[in-house]
Amino acid sequence: MSPKQEFTDKVVLVTGVGRAGQIGNAVALAFGKAGAKIVACDRNAVGVAERVREFGAQGVDARPCAGDLTQPDIAALAVEIALKNFGRLDVVVNVAGGLTTYGPISDLTVQAIDREISINLKTAVLVSQAAIESLSQSRGCIINFSSIAYFSPQAPMAIYSAAKAAVAGFSQSLALELKDRQIRVNAVAPAMVRTMDNVAAMGEGEAKYVEMQEVTEGVLALASPSSTVTGQIIPIAPPGSGSH
Repeated sequence: MSPKQEFTDKVVLVTGVGRAGQIGNAVALAFGKAGAKIVACDRNAVGVAERVREFGAQGVDARPCAGDLTQPDIAALAVEIALKNFGRLDVVVNVAGGLTTYGPISDLTVQAIDREISINLKTAVLVSQAAIESLSQSRGCIINFSSIAYFSPQAPMAIYSAAKAAVAGFSQSLALELKDRQIRVNAVAPAMVRTMDNVAAMGEGEAKYVEMQEVTEGVLALASPSSTVTGQIIPIAPPGSGSH
């Protein structure tokens, strides 16, 4: 069965879809091109509206959800948009997050620590929580975004590494908790991905990137209705990196 056939009429909620050239945008578009209907979420209302318009121009049926997903009412709204517009929810992909606190732990403020944990872990927890009932009905799945930093922590990225390790632990524990409700839960853990932001910051030089297609293919494989994989953290490293 081709990806197009597998995801036709499936409804996929993706977070972190506000900016072009970033992972959330690529994941949402990949599902859309594979036949899924999309709920695209981001705190950037202008950006997510633009992404949805771009998806529509490529034949993808998508709806925006703008708001701060660290707030439970916005997480609930995202699920409500899926149900109201498409009548079901099959897949949740929690991409929202990122590295915002790079530096020695002694220099980090409480606000910076709270932000790193909130955008990476809290968003995944709240959106997953809001989606459980709908995913139980569809026997769907949740895919979270951890990081290769979970397997290979680096300095000075202590809080980011801790937040992504927490996402991994949350994913494995939730997989056990939701097994009887027929909901699969996994996470991907990519190394540095070739996004617009990363290339702008690191250049092409000697940086070793994971290509966006590798990430989207990994996510779609985990989301496949034919997959039985659950409770796994899947590393995605550049070819020849020697990483896990």
